[in-house]
Amino acid sequence: MPKISSSSANNLNERHECILEILRKQSSVPVTSLASQLNVSEVTIRKDLSFLESLNLLYRAHGCAILINPYINDRHVNEKEKINTEKKRAIGIQAASLITDNDSIIIASGTTVLSLAREIKTENHLTVVTAAVNVASILSRDKNIDIVQLGGVLRNSAVSVVGPFAEKMMEDFSCSKLFIGVDGFDTEFGLTTTNLMEANLNRTMMKAAQKIIVLADSSKFGLRGFSKICDIDEIDQVITDSEAPMHIVEKLNDMGIEVTLVKE
Repeated sequence: MPKISSSSANNLNERHECILEILRKQSSVPVTSLASQLNVSEVTIRKDLSFLESLNLLYRAHGCAILINPYINDRHVNEKEKINTEKKRAIGIQAASLITDNDSIIIASGTTVLSLAREIKTENHLTVVTAAVNVASILSRDKNIDIVQLGGVLRNSAVSVVGPFAEKMMEDFSCSKLFIGVDGFDTEFGLTTTNLMEANLNRTMMKAAQKIIVLADSSKFGLRGFSKICDIDEIDQVITDSEAPMHIVEKLNDMGIEVTLVKE
């Protein structure tokens, strides 16, 4: 974006709108970059950001401005399932197309992987290891699918199990693919979930899979949950919708991570 003249930048309302416009395009921008683009001091930019944050128009963190608060709270699966349903269904359809004859896969927990479970249709044998009780319930209707339901402590908000029993069971398996949903996808911090025990189980699942496939609708990008699952460079593929920020898609491609964009 070209620099803005001092006279324009000194117009307070115009400068605030410029800041928001830059954030709409980039999601996150350092204070130093904003000061350079708007031709004002970093002190001025920090004052602008404080004002805009007081209006709940952006969020300040670690020397940068973010369009939305990146920190998220745990919500029940029934509530999350009503959000971006068509995008999740399209992601689920694409993910299901990656399953091959006589495959052995791992399905973690979350509403996006639940959409995957609804789209799995096979005339050949398939083995599924899962922590999600609702995923197992859906897949149990298909006589061609063998389900290994992990045991452990039931996490009520996600209707899935977590804990050392589930982690111990995972140590005995080796599967071709892990389909994993996330609460947050931040290219700097990594993949996150809101639950510590779920993050631990997800890391164990990753060790048991040859390919890590992340299912995440575009609303997850730039967000952070409480517990880190892994760094971005530990995954192999991302399936998301066409509204995913292009600068993130390009960064993932540059890292050698395959990105599949689906339309609703």
